[in-house]
Amino acid sequence: MIKTNFPKKYDVIVVGAGHAGCEAALAASRMGAKTLLTTINIDTIAQMSCNPAFGGPGKGHLAREIGALGGEMARAIDEAGIQFRMLNTKKGPAVWAPRAQADKWAYSRTVKKTIETQENLDLMQLTATGLIIEKKAVKGIITTSGLKIMGKCVIVSAGTFLNGLIHIGLTAVGGGRLGEAASLELPKHLNKLGIKMGRLKTGTPARIHADSIDFSCFQPQKGDKKPSAFSYDRPLGKIKQINCFLGYTNKKTHKVIKDNLRYSPLYSGKIKGVGVRYCPSIEDKVVKFPDKGRHQIFLEPEGRGSKEVYINGLSTSLPQDVQIKILNTIKGIDKAQIMRFGYGIEYDYIDPTQLEPTLELKNVKNLYCAGQVNGTTGYEEAACQGIVAGINAVLKIRKKPPFILSRTQAYIGVLIDDLVTKGTKEPYRLFTSRVEHRLILRQDNADLRLGEFAYKFGLISKERIDKIRNKQKTIQLEIEQLHKIRHTNKSLAKILKQPGMSFKQIRALDPRVKNLAEDIAEQVEIEIKYEGYIQREKALIQRLKKLENREIPVRLSYQKIEGLKKEAREKLCRIKPRSIGQAMRISGITSSDIALVLLRIEKSNRP
Repeated sequence: MIKTNFPKKYDVIVVGAGHAGCEAALAASRMGAKTLLTTINIDTIAQMSCNPAFGGPGKGHLAREIGALGGEMARAIDEAGIQFRMLNTKKGPAVWAPRAQADKWAYSRTVKKTIETQENLDLMQLTATGLIIEKKAVKGIITTSGLKIMGKCVIVSAGTFLNGLIHIGLTAVGGGRLGEAASLELPKHLNKLGIKMGRLKTGTPARIHADSIDFSCFQPQKGDKKPSAFSYDRPLGKIKQINCFLGYTNKKTHKVIKDNLRYSPLYSGKIKGVGVRYCPSIEDKVVKFPDKGRHQIFLEPEGRGSKEVYINGLSTSLPQDVQIKILNTIKGIDKAQIMRFGYGIEYDYIDPTQLEPTLELKNVKNLYCAGQVNGTTGYEEAACQGIVAGINAVLKIRKKPPFILSRTQAYIGVLIDDLVTKGTKEPYRLFTSRVEHRLILRQDNADLRLGEFAYKFGLISKERIDKIRNKQKTIQLEIEQLHKIRHTNKSLAKILKQPGMSFKQIRALDPRVKNLAEDIAEQVEIEIKYEGYIQREKALIQRLKKLENREIPVRLSYQKIEGLKKEAREKLCRIKPRSIGQAMRISGITSSDIALVLLRIEKSNRP
């Protein structure tokens, strides 16, 4: 192969244009870095390979945080959404979660247009087969044609394409997605660099033609009458929403699956990768929950101008003839025309404990990894890593301090800390239950929490940060006012705390209460109603900061710490935690191990 040099040099090169790659490239270019985004297929940028939806518990929080940081996902889903719902509203605000159905093609087109018009950003269709490495630092990429493109930092966001293998029944073909080639040379190159990799599995259900469905057999799932936007800088406006539909499998469905398990690559041993625990295939659900007579399925339209309907809850890698038999057992889709068959996909991923919290690899400088390649599921988990990697790549080039969100600052901080500290053996999904401080890290206040970071990095405008600052000031002043104004010997704040009371009702009690914008009124109400809990959380966070701020010296030798267990020594040497707080979260590390580490640090600090 004759290798040639590409004439233009870049600050940041992003490999892969899925949700992680797009956010990484946009963040880097918006910060003023000369950026290149490469993709195997330029027509599938930001493609929604799985279900046509964003958000839900945990994921909705991530999507709003991405928007608050100046990312594209929130704006694009607002543009391409066909149904919006706020989930868990009967529970407390800590677990409220926005969710939206998307026109998947409109979403992809929206993101592609943004990328094509973004200053400092080049988009090229080519396949990276290797990296240019000098003195354990990345200097660029090499493509299939031998083209060498130089860059100061490289971000690998290859999704499910690294050694991707598609399974339908006992047939397996290479591919990163159905109809798209897998990346075969790049994972070999990463292995040669000493990067530890594993194998994971995910999958999709069949898509069926809307005109072949009897929707009267299913329960309509409508959008909210007053839908909420994902982005903070503009309202949704009027939108014509499209229904989804709820249905169930039955005993006949389960019998067909059980009778054909020998043809399942999952149970015949052909698939070696570990599947998604929280979104299993239908054959997995039938086997693991034999006592359940039915499982939920959701019919989700894939777009306004499309007849394709996604059957959420019916992911499978069973043979095509078996997939037809499965549908034949469910009333309403028993005569459904399959447009695309379901399939399972296996792929390589990078053990994320090899990464710094910035998502830079520890043993290869200036090389970052983001998205499903780090062992996560979903569009939102991928995209949030992308924006963090993009920001940190630019900061590294400029020799600026890194951008690391803690577990007390954002859902993004929890996700990345979990990955780099604990690692994962199965596709990682973020839930609200993983987040210790979820009452403070709500989906409704992400702009207040993260707006200053976005402005500092040049990802949002001066006008937008001024609005955020004014919003924060207005909220604080109104809370103080409600504590001062008294009605029947009680402060309005105390009355608002009573069950069933709302800010709207409080305003009706006293003309001195301002007529606030809806989002500000919501913040005031939540902050007052949960005031005691919030104050306790903030006090706890301050105590935890002492552990997080207690840095572990980079050159600390765990091998020299007497009494440290072998398991603790191995994990501490491999993960190299940055702080005592991070060390405490490593699986298998005990309080006695931490005590020994602290003692060693104290000794090394003595004159």
